[in-house]
Amino acid sequence: MSVFGRGSSVPTGAVNSERMEMAIQELDMVTDIFNRLVSQVTCHAKCISTRYTEGDLNKGESVCIDRCVAKFFEANKKVGERLQNVSASASGATGAFGL
Repeated sequence: MSVFGRGSSVPTGAVNSERMEMAIQELDMVTDIFNRLVSQVTCHAKCISTRYTEGDLNKGESVCIDRCVAKFFEANKKVGERLQNVSASASGATGAFGL
């Protein structure tokens, strides 16, 4: 089944609006992560010289970028897990009091 509703009970030519909205949100998240990685305050600024002398990254820049992106995603994962735990414990506490 595709994002655009093929293979479902949606008539041919129609687009499932809920799936389309989910696809748009996912694209927005991916775009946001990409923009944060290449912004001037993260990996690009840290690892790549502003004096572009070569068409390709040199070995040092490549290694720096690899490590920086790995750390970025690891931190992003840990923050996401922590937020899920806090959210779960908050909803569990609320549910225990019947609110």
